[in-house]
Amino acid sequence: MVAVRACEEADHPALASLMGEMQAHYKVPCPPNADIRAGLANRPAGTDLLLAEHDGSIIGFAAFSAIYPGPGLRPGFFLKEIYVAQAARGLGAGKALLAELARLALARGFGRVDWTAARDDERLLRFYEGLGAKQHPEKVFFRLTGEELARLAKD
Repeated sequence: MVAVRACEEADHPALASLMGEMQAHYKVPCPPNADIRAGLANRPAGTDLLLAEHDGSIIGFAAFSAIYPGPGLRPGFFLKEIYVAQAARGLGAGKALLAELARLALARGFGRVDWTAARDDERLLRFYEGLGAKQHPEKVFFRLTGEELARLAKD
């Protein structure tokens, strides 16, 4: 059985390892484990982490923040990242993490949970749609990084 709970400081070493696995999965550079742990310890206020556990091991996580305003000027959550260890897929951890996030949203009076997903990951899209999530093709995702971020900051 998969259990979901809030992340605690004692979880940082195991979570850092799982985040390293996630970076390898996405084929993106990964900072050293010590830097990941420092990032967890010093994450910005207002960011939350849920952990999925199975047989005493952390097998997944969800990172999210409250956002405001949403439709009807109500708050919501933005799910920044959800990841389940490759070896633990199929145990229900992803669904359990999203179900707990939905419960938290409702308990706090929030009206929605938003997130982005890779457009070409058909399995992932089917998973989200199977939970009842709807794609919103009228929205476009933007990002500022690197030189563009620095240039705009100077304006």
